[in-house]
Amino acid sequence: MKKRRLDFIFLFIILLSIYAFFFTSIDVHWKYALVGLYGVIIFICMYSLMLENRTPESTLVWMYVLFFFPVAGFFFYLYSGQLYLKGHMFKKKRMHNREMLRKMADKETTPDLSPLQSHQRYFAQYLQCVSLTKMNVHTKTYVLKNGQETFNEIKKHLQSAKQFIHMEYYMFHSDSLGKEIIDILIKKASEGIEVRFTFDTMGSFTLSGSDIKRMKKANIKVHPFLPIKYGFFNQKFNFRNHRKIVVIDGEVGFVGGLNVGDEYLGKNKKIGFWRDTHLMLKGESVQTLHSIFMFDWEYVSGECLINNEAYTKPHPVEGEGFVQVVATGPDTQENMSDYYYTMITSATKSIWISTPYFVPNEAIRTALRIAARKGVEVRIMVPEINDGFLTQYGTRSYFAELLRCGIEVYSYRKGFLHQKIVIIDGDMASVGTANMDMRSFHLNFEVNAFLIEGETIQTLIKNYEEDIEDSHLIKPVAFYKRSLVERSKESFARLFSGVL
Repeated sequence: MKKRRLDFIFLFIILLSIYAFFFTSIDVHWKYALVGLYGVIIFICMYSLMLENRTPESTLVWMYVLFFFPVAGFFFYLYSGQLYLKGHMFKKKRMHNREMLRKMADKETTPDLSPLQSHQRYFAQYLQCVSLTKMNVHTKTYVLKNGQETFNEIKKHLQSAKQFIHMEYYMFHSDSLGKEIIDILIKKASEGIEVRFTFDTMGSFTLSGSDIKRMKKANIKVHPFLPIKYGFFNQKFNFRNHRKIVVIDGEVGFVGGLNVGDEYLGKNKKIGFWRDTHLMLKGESVQTLHSIFMFDWEYVSGECLINNEAYTKPHPVEGEGFVQVVATGPDTQENMSDYYYTMITSATKSIWISTPYFVPNEAIRTALRIAARKGVEVRIMVPEINDGFLTQYGTRSYFAELLRCGIEVYSYRKGFLHQKIVIIDGDMASVGTANMDMRSFHLNFEVNAFLIEGETIQTLIKNYEEDIEDSHLIKPVAFYKRSLVERSKESFARLFSGVL
């Protein structure tokens, strides 16, 4: 709190100094003094950055931003660069979540991991130890390919809800799909079904106030996650809830890459075809997914659901393989890069990755390089055209390093590739909301489902192979011959890789 107040005092001094320097006729010696004062402030910020002990690359990026972009850089640092804030702002939520997860885990049966192969058991043990949750064997999973399959299933189960509907989305638009789902929620609420809905304020900025009023009028409980209107003073708006969760009656759950909007059905002409993957869960793992929603709901609304048996009753089914749902973000002590890294280092045969944004940290890049050098087949699939200059060319800036190690890089050309998939050795996989970038690793609230064995993984493999047919394999020689302009774009975008 003290440091945040000091930051705003610095901001006030900088703005006052700029005004005095450019718009008043004070003596030149005073102007030199103001320049010196600005230098002192920037030095203090840089020293503070150094004390946070980030990676050298990240620290240097922010130092460059502060030094070369005098005023704008300080604003950018104030609201995007201070990762230490998440440790203070979400401490209470983090401690509460961990306490409740431990209590829930104590009530669960510890699964027998002995049938697993050594690399699978290695990863499963790590998951259980770090996430404070347990592998589930009484869970059935279903792959939903693209928006049509996903939203058909979601709408079907929403309409058949008998007790409650709980939804949490990063992006929820007031377009035709959004309004259709809102209409279903209103209809179910009129039938006496409990409906709770939370959305990320920044991601869902196109969710209209009239639609929110319609839901509230229908007795739907609606709460925004980290409202922007308070962001200037508490700096929370940089930490976004990127999770996509739907839980119905505690029996079925949905998680994956798809938000709610017409573009996810391929109806946006500018974006075109939208390639994505979602997962439907039935059985024990739904309760873990539900607990993540309930923790977030208590944070935004103050309403505690986790101690109510009506919302925590398990609904086991005949399972297929091992499933574990894991949340990461400012409200946990782990980040998704650790889970991805552990998956990658456990691989003995193959590593297949599909992600819209590939801006990995040094640990993951090193793990991929070593795996490829050991003879593990490494494939990385990214979209040909991305939705942002920095993300597109920042991603491409890593291609040369990957290609030199013999890693296959595929550029998806059919449309925009948005799925977040990792498949290891053909018998382990991850499907969820976390991209392979720094925001998902350090800033966003994320949730992934990790799978070991089962037909679902075979479906993911089949879909990945189909996506390769719609992709272009980047050849090293041709890529190295790209123009100086392209290389310059990549190098410029890579300067910002620490904040993408």
